[in-house]
Amino acid sequence: MRSPRDARSAAVVINAGSRRGAAHQLAVDAMRKAGVPVTAVHHVLTGADLGSTLDQVLADGHDLVIVGGGDGTLTSAAGRLAGTNIMLGVLPLGTANDFARTLEIPSNLAQACATIGDGKVVDIDLGKANGHPFLNVASAGLSVGITAALSPRLKRYLGPLAYAVATVRAYTRHQPFSARLEFPDGDHPTMELDNLLQVAVGNGRHYGGGNTVSPTAGIDDHTLDIYAILAGPVREHVSIARLLKDGSFIKHDKVHHFTSRSVRVVTDQPMPVNLDGEIATTTPTDFTVQRNAVHVIAPQSSTGALYDGPGSGDLPPS
Repeated sequence: MRSPRDARSAAVVINAGSRRGAAHQLAVDAMRKAGVPVTAVHHVLTGADLGSTLDQVLADGHDLVIVGGGDGTLTSAAGRLAGTNIMLGVLPLGTANDFARTLEIPSNLAQACATIGDGKVVDIDLGKANGHPFLNVASAGLSVGITAALSPRLKRYLGPLAYAVATVRAYTRHQPFSARLEFPDGDHPTMELDNLLQVAVGNGRHYGGGNTVSPTAGIDDHTLDIYAILAGPVREHVSIARLLKDGSFIKHDKVHHFTSRSVRVVTDQPMPVNLDGEIATTTPTDFTVQRNAVHVIAPQSSTGALYDGPGSGDLPPS
C-alpha cells in the first residue's frame, strides 16, 4: 500500500476565495513541520484559475497534490487526478466540507495537516454526470435553487447555517417537475415520476452540510444511490427533512430510492444539474460511477473507504 510518506514532492493548491482560504500560509507551515515535502504552493481565486493551476501541477510531476477549499474545489481536483497514481491531500476550507466528513478528515486545520503527514491512502469512487465529475451528490430540482441562493457572503457569515436559510428561500420559489429514470443495466424498470421536488444521485455518503445520502451509502461501494422526492404539503417535507441527517428519509412514502451503477435522468424540458454545489450540466443526464478512481489521504482511524489496490477497479495497473 502506498503511503503519503513515500511522496517525493507535494504541490499545494489553495482556493483563497473559500470560506477559510485565508489560512493557507498556516496550513503550508504546519504541513512542512509534519514532514510533507511541499515544493510548490499555488493560490487561486477563480474556477478558471483553479483548472489551469491543477493542470500545471499535474504536468510538473508531483506525486502528492494537496488541495484546500470546499467540495466544489475538491471535485475539480478529483476529476483531474482520477485514473492516476497521484495522491490527493485534503484541507477542508469550505462551508459544508461533506467530502472530508465522508472520509472522517478533521475540519480542524491543524489536524487536517497532520493527517496528510501521517495518514493512510484509500481509493474512492468518482461519480460522473454527462462526463462531469462529482464526489458527493448530483441533483436536479430544489437543490439548484438552493445553490443559487447560497451567496458567498451568506456562506461566509453563516457557515453551515447558510444551507438552512438558502433551503427556505429556494423552497418558496420551487416549481414541481416530471422526470423519467432509465436504468441502462436493466436492474430496475424505467420509472415515470410526476410532481417532483428533487431527483438526486449520490456517490459519497454526505452532502448539504452533513446530511446522509442513505444509511448504507459509501464512497467506495461502487454504486450510486438514486432518490426522488415527491412534492407535497409542507408538513410532509418537514417530516422528510427531519430524517435527512441519518439518511432514513429514503424510507418515507414520498421518496423513491434505488441503487445502481448507472442511471439516465430525462426531464420534459432541460433542467440544470447541481454537482457538489456547482451547476455543471443539464438534463438529460447520464450518471455513472468510476470505481477506485482517486487515491486520497485519510486518517489512520477512518472507516470511510479502503484501499483496494491497482487493477481492482477502472484504474490501470501501476
